[in-house]
Amino acid sequence: MEKWKIFIVEDDPKIVTLLTQALENWQFIVKSVNNFYHVASEILEEDPNLILMDVNLPCFNGFHWTQEVRKLSVTPIIFLSSREDKMSKIMAMNLGADDFIEKPFDLEVLVVKIQSVLRRTYMFSKNQEGLKFKEYELDLEASKVCFNEESVQLSKNELRILRMLV
Repeated sequence: MEKWKIFIVEDDPKIVTLLTQALENWQFIVKSVNNFYHVASEILEEDPNLILMDVNLPCFNGFHWTQEVRKLSVTPIIFLSSREDKMSKIMAMNLGADDFIEKPFDLEVLVVKIQSVLRRTYMFSKNQEGLKFKEYELDLEASKVCFNEESVQLSKNELRILRMLV
């Protein structure tokens, strides 16, 4: 099982500790920001699979850092914020966030959302010729499905069904 790295951008040490303990119990590797003036460079250095971002931060807010990260990376970002207003949610999503969760949050729900975003982002990939899921590759041009070195020719209906499933 692959270990996923989560990077926390949160200024409340109690929340960072709570998240770190909970996520490590779920076998995630957890890192958090050290210097709130250099959030983007720390994220690039750590190269996480997912970022948990607070809105209200010292120096610059989470919206600013999301814009900076998006200039250099497509790493998924989930906002965790005590802001409940609709505009904050809209801004976060428009700036490139993948989800927005209000504080206080349920840790189990957060973990499920993290797993969902990671699954969507890293376990499914699309290339020009077809679709890929884990070891399976669906070749849309040749109408076949491949697993390891073996392939099976598909009918039009089989191809349509598999394309929808993948």
